Amino acid sequence: MPPRNGVVVVSAATAEKARKRYPGEAKGFVEEMRFVAMKLHTRDQAKEGEKEVKEPEERPVTKWEPSVDGYLRFLVDSKLVYDTLEGIIEEAPIPIYAEFRNTGLERSEKLEKDFEWFKEQGYTIPEPSSPGITYAQYLKELSEKDPQAFICHFYNIYFAHSAGGRMIGKKVAEKILDNKELEFYKWDGELSQLLQNVRDKLNKVAESWTREEKNHCLDETEKSFKHSGEILRLILS
Repeated sequence: MPPRNGVVVVSAATAEKARKRYPGEAKGFVEEMRFVAMKLHTRDQAKEGEKEVKEPEERPVTKWEPSVDGYLRFLVDSKLVYDTLEGIIEEAPIPIYAEFRNTGLERSEKLEKDFEWFKEQGYTIPEPSSPGITYAQYLKELSEKDPQAFICHFYNIYFAHSAGGRMIGKKVAEKILDNKELEFYKWDGELSQLLQNVRDKLNKVAESWTREEKNHCLDETEKSFKHSGEILRLILS
């Protein structure tokens, strides 16, 4: 091998070593998103959490005092967000969204079944409130002009519900629903495999993004947590 080729190889390796490596980058972009999201949890919510408890919904769930009316407001606003997300994915105003059709993580139909159950128990289903309406509108706007930011919300909404969301649902059901397991917390198929399939799709989509686009996606995580937190807070209203 000519010496100059050897120099080129060494230079490339040196440049790669010198480039900043992002936490989780070696495992794929989803791991980068997970790393950023975990830091925005409290220590009670996740061992990697760094956020101080400031809002009522950030306290341990065991200390919550939920009401059925508040829980219904949370479920209604959540359904509006899922309706919006799933409608955007189906219409795919940006082609890459079509990759995430029919993943098995969709929640709208499940929530519709839950509302039927609540009606049978004599409850009135409320109209969506400001947190859900605001978030849904924001997602629509992002989806048309900012795919990296939109994908950040897609990831955090579905993956958070499959983890901490399930735990919250179980604890709330223990307190106010006589341990009733809602359809919202059930999936058709093995959840771990459904999640892995979506991780693979997300990693594949992100392979075509520049480092700046990836960072832009990661930077949107805090807004995702802010909007989701405002909806979660409805449980305690």
